[in-house]
Amino acid sequence: MSSQNPDQWAEAFRRAVDSDTELRAHGREYTCSYLLDMDEHQVAVDIYKGKVDEVAFDPGPLDRRYQFAVRASAETWRQFSEPTPAPMYHGIWAATFRRDMRLEGDVLVMMQNLRCFTRNLELLRHVGVPV
Repeated sequence: MSSQNPDQWAEAFRRAVDSDTELRAHGREYTCSYLLDMDEHQVAVDIYKGKVDEVAFDPGPLDRRYQFAVRASAETWRQFSEPTPAPMYHGIWAATFRRDMRLEGDVLVMMQNLRCFTRNLELLRHVGVPV
């Protein structure tokens, strides 16, 4: 796990997303809820108009609603969040085709918000992952 506790990580992620120039330019209509399942921890994220509305760590199975989930092993998430990821860890499509990453739920919502969602995941390379 990163040296940050869950609250510190959530705040660092919120700051990275909310201050990102690209998301400010493209995220006006970016609203969705997603889950990042990292094996050791789960992180539910609510985005409203391009900004992080809420982050919940390790929610119970009925505690949080989300529209889609990205699930992978902790090791895949660690590799994915490296500043310069190794081949096949550099994006969600590569990791789903060649690694253990899986997309679940209403993937249409993810596709409708793909650029902004992808940018959220790219920001993990700045703040790390909580596993």
